[in-house]
Amino acid sequence: MSSSGSVGPAMMASSVVAPVDDGGEAPCSESSGRTTLNHLLSLRSPSATTSGHLVVDVDPTATVDDAVGSISRPAVHFVLAFHDLTYSVKQPTRSCHRSRHAVEADASPERRTRTRTLLDGISGEARDGEILAVLGASGAGKSTLIDALADRIHRDSLRGSVTLNAEPLDGRLLKVISAYVMQDDLLYPMLTVSETLMYSAEFRLPRALSWGKKRARVEALVDQLGLRAAAHTIIGDEGRRGVSGGERRRVSIGIDIIHDPIILFLDEPTSGLDSTSAFMVVKVLQRIAQSGSVVVMSIHQPSYRILGLLDRLLFLSRGRTVYYAPPGALPLFFSEFGHPIPEGENPAEFALDTIRELEGTTPDGTQKLVELSKAWQENQLHPLSRAAVSAPSSGGGLSSLTDAIGLSIARGKLVSGGTSTSTTSAPTTKTKVSTYANPWWAETWVLTRRAFTNTLRTPELFLMRLGAVVVTAFILATVFWRLDNTPKGVTERFGFFAIGMATMFYTSADALPVFLIQRYIYLRETAHNAYRRSSYTLSNAVVAFPPLVLLSLAFTSITFFSVGLAGGAEGFVFFTLIVLASFWAGSGFVTFLSGVVPHVIIGYTVVVAVLAYFLLFSGFFVTRDRIPGYWIWFHYLSLIKYPYQAVMQNEFGADPAKCFMRGVQMFDGTPMGELPEDTKVNVLNAMSRSMRVDFNSTSCITTGPDILARQAVTDLGKWACLWVTLAWGFLFRLFFYLTLLLGSRNKRS
Repeated sequence: MSSSGSVGPAMMASSVVAPVDDGGEAPCSESSGRTTLNHLLSLRSPSATTSGHLVVDVDPTATVDDAVGSISRPAVHFVLAFHDLTYSVKQPTRSCHRSRHAVEADASPERRTRTRTLLDGISGEARDGEILAVLGASGAGKSTLIDALADRIHRDSLRGSVTLNAEPLDGRLLKVISAYVMQDDLLYPMLTVSETLMYSAEFRLPRALSWGKKRARVEALVDQLGLRAAAHTIIGDEGRRGVSGGERRRVSIGIDIIHDPIILFLDEPTSGLDSTSAFMVVKVLQRIAQSGSVVVMSIHQPSYRILGLLDRLLFLSRGRTVYYAPPGALPLFFSEFGHPIPEGENPAEFALDTIRELEGTTPDGTQKLVELSKAWQENQLHPLSRAAVSAPSSGGGLSSLTDAIGLSIARGKLVSGGTSTSTTSAPTTKTKVSTYANPWWAETWVLTRRAFTNTLRTPELFLMRLGAVVVTAFILATVFWRLDNTPKGVTERFGFFAIGMATMFYTSADALPVFLIQRYIYLRETAHNAYRRSSYTLSNAVVAFPPLVLLSLAFTSITFFSVGLAGGAEGFVFFTLIVLASFWAGSGFVTFLSGVVPHVIIGYTVVVAVLAYFLLFSGFFVTRDRIPGYWIWFHYLSLIKYPYQAVMQNEFGADPAKCFMRGVQMFDGTPMGELPEDTKVNVLNAMSRSMRVDFNSTSCITTGPDILARQAVTDLGKWACLWVTLAWGFLFRLFFYLTLLLGSRNKRS
């Protein structure tokens, strides 16, 4: 785009190595011709030392550490230009009020859908040191334009170009040098303002920076955001009083600018705030812009004071540009349009009201405004107005993107990826802009600490789950108190094991809302590479495990000895391990579902239904040898099968010689069980003589191995069942990771 300015001479010798997906590196370009950034992103370099980095040679006298905690405008300029952005979506047509013949006539796929244009040839630019504000009524395309600039729309769906300093901007690099602040405040309610910013600093700032330097950056940011008085106040939510709405919004901005990005996108940062809070938020954004960042924001209806803080306005109407110029040109523009702004009225409010009024007349009611805006931008009416729109930033021509990024890093911008490494033989310092600021294990450690902090401040959630497990264990212990070794005792053991193992899985359903609640926090943080998805998955598992240990010990301590299970100390240890493995598998299964289902109610419905099927095919209601062949696959997929079979073998296989049916006990549960004892003894003696087998009323009829064979639970040993149960837990967490990898793209289609 011509308005973005020409690229001036290089301010310093530099080379760029950008991230590539397969871990390769790009070589430093020494050719006389200037290489575009997209070309550099596709290259490889045997000399690069770290995969996934953008390497820029910078002045060895400047380091990133010098700039941490300080905000000073660097002597380098950026222009984010966008030209002819067009984005359309297909929507199904409604036919509920049309005749059957009309519906049949329009039965083709082309006629069943209509195309809605959300952006229609939008062009403009945003410069460092300035705020570009996108305005318009609801549905005008404000958020869509912000998403298009922030690479949150798939490139094959978006037409037009987005450049930075006249060079095509690759999406991978954009993630590194930019930040995106969503409209909603997605924060952990039990963390304080200072803690929230500190955890963000640990994600976004490199491990090479000391904890003290990161703390200094946080303290400086707290002062910059005007949050000193609320630094040690929790964020809060609907049930807990915390910071105010304006303070919460500034915290949301702070966590995304902790690394001092070059480009900052904001989707309606003043939405829902009172006029004073909204003004303070935009005042903070002005200071951020003046520190050398490009700030692009959408705003619904700015007050007169806020309007004075904005540098460029871009009004949209149904996806088209109806005004693009500084705020001061609004009166002149609408005077030319024939709708002069009354004296003393807010120009932005007048413009929005006029646009809405024109939109309400005809579908093309704003066409004349669109044409007038084009004429202004093409300098057909007012050369001075166009000069105000297109005047270059102070400081002369633009540096190449390579040089500009290198200088910005050297002067403190883009702290997230800057790690200075110097050698005695090299005259320059190489600053590597990493795709991720920290290694995966450091991300996991920070995620784990944050999750534990948030969990410890809401102990009632764990206590409620512990209470449910303890109450269930107490009921089972009293109902199945001291089971004997009779056939009735054996049957009651079956019931205890089936209900007990199913309880482990049903009580694991509390893990379902954890990710569903945190989903959008996760999406916001991973949208610009705060941490890896694998780190989040691993942290989620680490945080979930300690509570499962306590729950397992609580359940087994109450039930094992009260019910009178076999095996002694060894049996108790194995019983505890299999209960823990069941909790682990159940928690993994529910965690995986939380990454698939969109709502908690749907999730609970699926959990209850699927676990009921698992219990049905576990081998308790129908033994394995009696399950129809076309359903046997579900028996082996049943999560309850393996712990149920393990506890059965732990109980009845501990002592193969232990007897569970003697002599006349074989008549229990039959019509002969009601006969007098002497009669049953006589029948037993007659059977012994007839069968020529020597047994009497004290002879053992059934042992533990006989019960296991009868229940068809001999295909796997108890330890094999334990390992399979544990493996299910790991497998479902792998599935959870895949859902994060495939289902959280943060982009519109």
